[in-house]
Amino acid sequence: MGVSTARPDQGIALVTVDFPPVNALPAHGWYELADAVRAAGRAPDVRCVVLAAEGRGFNAGVDIKELQRDPGHGSLLAVNRGCAEAFAAVYDCEVPVVAAVGGFCLGGGIGLVGNADAIVAAEDAVFGLPELDRGALGAATHLARLVPPHLMRALYYTSRTATAAELHAHGSVWRVVPRAGLRAAALELAAEIAAKDGTLLRLAKAAINGIDPVDVRRGYRFEQGFTFEAALGGVADRVRDTFGKEPRP
Repeated sequence: MGVSTARPDQGIALVTVDFPPVNALPAHGWYELADAVRAAGRAPDVRCVVLAAEGRGFNAGVDIKELQRDPGHGSLLAVNRGCAEAFAAVYDCEVPVVAAVGGFCLGGGIGLVGNADAIVAAEDAVFGLPELDRGALGAATHLARLVPPHLMRALYYTSRTATAAELHAHGSVWRVVPRAGLRAAALELAAEIAAKDGTLLRLAKAAINGIDPVDVRRGYRFEQGFTFEAALGGVADRVRDTFGKEPRP
């Protein structure tokens, strides 16, 4: 359990997340992920990083139970910073990052894939931000990199999800494959990238990040300010306490 790194092929680092049962990460998990991605990107012989997950889904966001156990705001602050670190690690990784997404990709998962350089998704993959149902805000910055603006707003306000096929139609998912072939398809794309000159790839990553129209790090931290405002005002706890419970008639 945790975050592991492997070298499945020359020039490729495979960073895998495994936090059963649903890959909802506690604060320390986000930091572990950030450290693993940064270390992989710094390795001189790595030219592409594949970000993957074990289990039922790619990522279910933050561990809500960790927040519920804390009567204060320490856990919220920790997970806010941890998410920001993990998202930034993917974005700032010195080499391209390919996300291999199967099953659910929710909340913080959107922050990860929205900052990745390419996404390969399984046919069963779904993407969304259920933040308004969880007493939180955030990662609209990253969802806006996956779908057009008005669709992003509708998905955010309704907490609905979009399928891998829908995101492929919008151009944000590179390829949609059967779940059994997900890892192989992601590694295939990574191998094509890793065949390029490592120095040029690092320069290309820095250049492309430099021309992004939106500062994703600043945008996300701005959103997190409203998450904390919701916590201070009590609405976050009120909504979060309904998590996992049947709605009242």
